[in-house]
Amino acid sequence: MSKAKSHSQVQKKTAKKSLKITEKFYKQELAKLHIELVKLQEWIKHKHLKVIVIFEGRDAAGKGGVIKCITECLNPRVCRIVALGKPSDREQTQWYFQRYVAHLPAAGEMVLFDRSWYNRAVVEKVMGFCTYEEYKEFLRSCPSFECMLIRSGIILIKYWFSVSDDEQERRLQARIDDPTKRWKLSEIDLKSREKWMEYSIAKDDMLASTDIPESPWYVVEADQKKRARLNCISHLLSMVSYQDLTPKPFKLPPRQKILESHRPPKETQNFVPQIY
Repeated sequence: MSKAKSHSQVQKKTAKKSLKITEKFYKQELAKLHIELVKLQEWIKHKHLKVIVIFEGRDAAGKGGVIKCITECLNPRVCRIVALGKPSDREQTQWYFQRYVAHLPAAGEMVLFDRSWYNRAVVEKVMGFCTYEEYKEFLRSCPSFECMLIRSGIILIKYWFSVSDDEQERRLQARIDDPTKRWKLSEIDLKSREKWMEYSIAKDDMLASTDIPESPWYVVEADQKKRARLNCISHLLSMVSYQDLTPKPFKLPPRQKILESHRPPKETQNFVPQIY
């Protein structure tokens, strides 16, 4: 194959990736992936698997959107979200990983971490919420901690959502303009804009120390939200070998016959006003 032809094919692939996904195609593909996610859920229950999925990335990179897409069709008793806030005074004196251990999955569960113990490697390091010694100790101990989880039988999957500075700027401004999304912005989010390069360096150092064969990072290109969601969910499904345990269709049993009884009048009940 000539270099010219090879370069032409690369350009076509790049152009294809740059095209935005239509809403119709997105919904069709997401519906297919939802069916597969339900199959995965039933397999996790059946095999008593323990699955952890970590979602990390810059503010407004799309972590919450993909987590919402994953969970909207699943049983919250099987698939739950962990999004921890600021550690309490007591938690700050504990072993760093201790408060995360409390949220690890039991058999038959999948836990989605919306940010995780990697806060120390990026947010805490850049914002000065931990000492340099605490940061270096995290980079040393994190791979060992994750290997220990994996040896215990936990399936650990880690995603980093990568977004360009221009796209992040657009999304942050959109949040400011939308009253229903303004709550997503914190003081730390706003301060992080001033430390863009420091965040980039911290992220690179984190990947260099914790992207190990036993627990690799998977980077999701997230400038296009719909494409990122489909790609991430599709990859997640490929990370666990599962079988279809979908129950066969069945008929509803007949409803119990109405028994003669004196039911209380409606006037004795409080009804929600029918405004709409």
